[in-house]
Amino acid sequence: MKHLTIIFPQAHSNYSTIACIAGIFEMFTAANAYCREAGKKDLFTVELAGVSKSETLYGGMFIVQPQINISSISKTDLIVIPSSVPFYQNTGQENELLMEWMRKQYKSGADIASMCSGAFMLASSGLLDGRSCSTHWAHADAFRQQFPKVNLQTDQLITDEKGIYTNGGAYSFLNLMIYLVEKYYDRQTAIYCSKIFQIEVDRNSQSAFSIFTGQKLHGDVMVEQAQIYIENKLHEKLSVEDLSANFAIGRRNFDRRFIKATGNTPVEYATRVKIESAKKALETSRKTINEVMYEVGYSDVKAFREVFKKNTGISPLEYRNKYNKEAGGNTR
Repeated sequence: MKHLTIIFPQAHSNYSTIACIAGIFEMFTAANAYCREAGKKDLFTVELAGVSKSETLYGGMFIVQPQINISSISKTDLIVIPSSVPFYQNTGQENELLMEWMRKQYKSGADIASMCSGAFMLASSGLLDGRSCSTHWAHADAFRQQFPKVNLQTDQLITDEKGIYTNGGAYSFLNLMIYLVEKYYDRQTAIYCSKIFQIEVDRNSQSAFSIFTGQKLHGDVMVEQAQIYIENKLHEKLSVEDLSANFAIGRRNFDRRFIKATGNTPVEYATRVKIESAKKALETSRKTINEVMYEVGYSDVKAFREVFKKNTGISPLEYRNKYNKEAGGNTR
């Protein structure tokens, strides 16, 4: 039988941590039960492990008690890091014990999966350096600043690279659970679990749920001024040449500083600002799609639709029908 270890993140736990722990136990219990119904043996045993005996959360509302100390587990097959309050390197001896244990287990062949902001713990171990990763879109700027060696892909719901899995925000951890069930059990077991828990299978993007706010914590005053300039010129088609000239800086140097500060090229940034504005209009107004398109500086319906879908995963019409009930009957 394989062994699954859920890491308890100690003082960094929150409501989502508890939800993730419960969800993992319930999902793998159901998968094992499905195996037994088919005349097979349970595939996984699941344990919650930490470095303390228990922790009381939210004024005594919850008491989380790890079943085993992490040091007592010499070999595991799958480690799952639940969502937690994002934390960084050098935050205490207990975290370093977790980091060292995870590195040792991965080197010995264990797979590791992180859920939502659990990616901060995984990245702190160094195991994500040079690899792709996803996390909650709300934490993207802080994550990029803290872990520049990690290839953050916040549009991706799930990443899978060399035995390390990560996923996007909040309760999308359930999609990762379905993915892991299929990976370790089989497709039919995953479909069964998706039906029992009513979770979509094969969902691969969190773009439709993200809110683009623009990274402004970088400290580059010129770039921040350029960002504000772009955000105030939604209706215009801006060229990088004009932007760089406006700030009296060469095009190549402007590009380099902008990408370093924001993680986007100036063109990408302008596009994301425009699409975010279009999303808000589609969510809250009864304007037609064409009206919204013109307001954010597009004149070609096909081009607008393609850019919108690239950034959100769905078409403008699908987006409006999903988030704006009042405007749902307006098909233009």
